[in-house]
Parts: sequence; structure tokens; C-alpha cells
Amino acid sequence: MKNKFLSTILLISVFIVLMITFQCCFRGQKDIEQEHYVVVLSMDGFRWDYAHRVPTPNLDHIAQHGVTTGYVKPSFPSNTFPNHYTMATGLHPDNHGIVNNNFYCPELDMTFRMRDRESVGNPVFYGGEPIWVTAAQQGMITASYFWVGSEAPVKGVHPTYWKEYDVADPFGDRIDTVAYWLQLPREKRPRLVMMYFNEPDSQGHRTGPDSKEIDELVMELDSLVGVLINKMNALPIASSINIIVTSDHGMTKRSTERYVNLSDHIERDWLEMAFGGNPLMMWRPVEGMTDSIYHILKDVDHLSVWRSGSLPDRFQFGNNSRTLDLVVLADSSYSLGWGAPSERFYTGGGHGWDNDNKDMHTIFYATGPAFKENHMHEPFELVDLYPLIAHILNLDPAPVDGKLERVAGMLK
Repeated sequence: MKNKFLSTILLISVFIVLMITFQCCFRGQKDIEQEHYVVVLSMDGFRWDYAHRVPTPNLDHIAQHGVTTGYVKPSFPSNTFPNHYTMATGLHPDNHGIVNNNFYCPELDMTFRMRDRESVGNPVFYGGEPIWVTAAQQGMITASYFWVGSEAPVKGVHPTYWKEYDVADPFGDRIDTVAYWLQLPREKRPRLVMMYFNEPDSQGHRTGPDSKEIDELVMELDSLVGVLINKMNALPIASSINIIVTSDHGMTKRSTERYVNLSDHIERDWLEMAFGGNPLMMWRPVEGMTDSIYHILKDVDHLSVWRSGSLPDRFQFGNNSRTLDLVVLADSSYSLGWGAPSERFYTGGGHGWDNDNKDMHTIFYATGPAFKENHMHEPFELVDLYPLIAHILNLDPAPVDGKLERVAGMLK
């Protein structure tokens, strides 16, 4: 009788252990299946209205099965390097330090130029904490295919997988590489992938935002979005992948008829340093000339001039020493230059203007298990992308300027 009782107790104990083990395994497998992945695609210079002008069935598909918005507002200045790094860090350019595509750093006595490989790869220029650094600090694998800041070891960290920028890399190859990364074994697989296309920006500069060439290119880019969607859907983890398609800024039309010749008002040799470019310039005048230049230019039509530190609050710009002493900005769609305007430089399309200008606004489409379906969201800001991604990936975010509450309503 005693042996029978002990046998029964033993069987019950084994049954309980098996049940606990099964539940733990099931829960662990379920946790793996519910892990969110985020793939961010930025198509440089994709203005907010491009997709409304031509058939874009793949972006429409994302909107119908996910989230879109009327527009997204970039940070100022509405240029490529500042806004891609804003998306990565959740900080305005004044706070992360990449204040323009090219700039001088007084505190370092060094110059940053976006086409200079040494500058781009030097972490001393980059402030803030990119999302891939936040993820790495919390044990998460990440990847970048040409995202601003990913070529420099910011805080000593690169994305786990990253590429040195090469404009010649075909867009299809970039998509194939992302698909390869996401089919790696789980212990090597990135949970966050950020990828970059340099179009339609380049075409917009050449032919302007209203050209037939832009319309044709937008349809081609939409087909590539379809390729990305199909390749993601073919992966075993397809049900866990969130796809975000966005951009850094829009584009407006330039003309030699909307041009301010600075040489008509001031002398170029009054400036010790001049950085930026049309339509935004950041100057250090020679000693004793700052007030004179300011008082001359403040009465010139079609531009604004500010002493650094006195720009309107809405710009969130001009308090960083890298903006130098004077900030000069052309009115929307006007250009600034020295001497007679050249067709080569002052026609076609451009960006960098006031970020309240609708032409500077850009796109946002998102789909996946984290997002609502068929949801039109209120416009928000690119600086909000960092807290959005951090929330989806369940990361503890760094302090940022972006606001999760502006984007939380698009999430399930």
C-alpha cells in the first residue's frame, strides 16, 4: 500500500514537472513569435504629395493595411544629414550636433562635410544616442544599410551589421541584403534594420519636384517597396515584422528668377567662415563686422537673418555653437548666392528651407503587428520616430526631444 502511494506521488510529480516544462517551452516559443522586428526604409527627398500624383499600389497597400498620415514635418534645417540623424536619435539638430550637411565645430576646431569619409566616420561630431546604440546597450542586434551616423562608432558602438556608403549599390541588392539579415539564426538576427535610398532626392535636384521624371521614378520606387514587402512576407518571421517607409524632407522648385544676390549687399571677404549653402547659411564674420552685416541684411527682401541664439523657438535651432554667429535663410523657394545666378545651381529642385513650408514635408507609411490597420494618423514630426521604434522594440529610451504621445495613437 505504501509503495503504491509513493508511486502515485512520483507519477503526479513527474506530470507536474512535465506540465511546467511544457508551459515554459510554449511560453518561450510564444515570446519568440511575438518579438517585434522593425525595418525602416528612408527614400531621400520623397515629398508628402508625390504618391498622390501617380499610381503607387504598394504604398496604398501599406496605408490600407496599416498606417499613414497627411505629412510628416522634418526638423530644421530640412536637409539630409540633420534629419536622418534626427530620426536615429530623437533629437533636433541643435541638440545632436549634426546641424547641417556641412558645418564647422568651434569646440573641436574641425569641419564636418558629408562627402568626406573621414568626417562621416568620426564619432566626435555625433551627439545623442542613436537607436541602434540604445538597442545594443540592451542586448539587441541591429543593422544599417547606409544610415547617417551608422558609419561612426557613436559611444563606441556601430550597428551589428553596417555598410560604408556607396551610391552605386543597386536598390534591389540593398533589399536582398536586408532579407538575408532577417533570415539569419535568431541569435544573429537583427531586430532593427534601417536602410536608405538616395532617390527621389537626386532626381528632384536635377529636374525639380514637378517633373515627369519624378513621377516615373516615384512609380519605380513604389515597385521596390512592393519587392521589400514581398521579401519580408516570405520570411518565417513575417508576422513579427513591422515595416516603416519614410523620408528626411521634401523638395521645392528653384528658379533664377527667385534669387537674392548677396554680393549686391555685402562683401564676401567680410566673412571669416561661411558654411551651409543655399538656402541656409551659417557665418562667422571677421572681427567687428557682425553687427554691420546683420543690420544690412535684415532689410533685404526674401531672406531672414538672425544672430545665433535668437531664431524663433519653433526652429529649435541656432543655440549650438556650430551654427556660428549669423544664420541666414532664404524665403521659401528663393535662393541665396554670390554673383549672378547660374542655371546649373539655381534651377531644378532643392530643400533646406523653413520646415513649416509644406513643400519640405514628407511621408510616413507603416504596417505590421504593432500598427493599427487602415488608420489615418494626425501629422507628427520626424523627431518622434526614435520613441516610436523604441516603444515597439520594448527598449528603455534615452532622453529625447521626440514625443511618443504624438505617435502612440497609431499603435494597436
